[in-house]
Amino acid sequence: MRTRLLGGVAALIVAIIGTALLLTYVNSADQRAYASTETEMVYVVQKSVQAGTPSASLGDSVAKKPVPKGVIPADAVLDLGTIRGRVASVGLQPGEQLLSSRFVDVNSLHAPGRVDAPAGMQEVTIKLPIERVVGGALSAGDTVGVLLSVQSGDNAPAQTQFTFNKVLVTGIQVSSGANAQNNATAAPTQSAGGLGGGANGPGSEYLITLARPAADAARIVYAAEFGKIYLTKEPGAATDGDAGVLDRTKVLR
Repeated sequence: MRTRLLGGVAALIVAIIGTALLLTYVNSADQRAYASTETEMVYVVQKSVQAGTPSASLGDSVAKKPVPKGVIPADAVLDLGTIRGRVASVGLQPGEQLLSSRFVDVNSLHAPGRVDAPAGMQEVTIKLPIERVVGGALSAGDTVGVLLSVQSGDNAPAQTQFTFNKVLVTGIQVSSGANAQNNATAAPTQSAGGLGGGANGPGSEYLITLARPAADAARIVYAAEFGKIYLTKEPGAATDGDAGVLDRTKVLR
């Protein structure tokens, strides 16, 4: 019995030593393969990297390894500082070399006419005619004032309120879904398809996407369903609208 136990322990020790030797052999494979080859240390992907990952967040997903000079592309990353402030434009897979051409400015990942919503905000899209969006002179990234109007009912008069200030526009499209031109710089044109037919000239309708907290988004949707909405172009230096709730008694004095 004792002999069997000692034999089992010896076998276990041999297995552990064999595994350690195998791992050492595998880990040194690169060095043995490149022993007679001129190499250079470049960054190689170790773990999958998703598109949009900032270079500052690569962490242990990449590591410097020796690679034969003959297979190193001209845009291989030798220093992470060369891609500082950029993000991965595509997904990266383990084993591939890190290339600067696969890292771009963060803004280039967005479709034209789109910007990110601030953290914690929701996005809501409303369709408005050109006269309610400052003649179409809005672009993604602008901030707007939002005026909500509701019709009279239940013995309450029709009312208007300058409800929200400095609301971020995250997207602006014509009603076909195509990104709208900036009407502040574009010549007004009208497609043969009518409203929202791909142009944003007189008579067009716009899909305006706004970033707001959930409760504010609900109020905007209510006004879109049962009232009217106007937007003002309200840059950061503009004075906030704060006239309270208006009805005809306050408008006509």
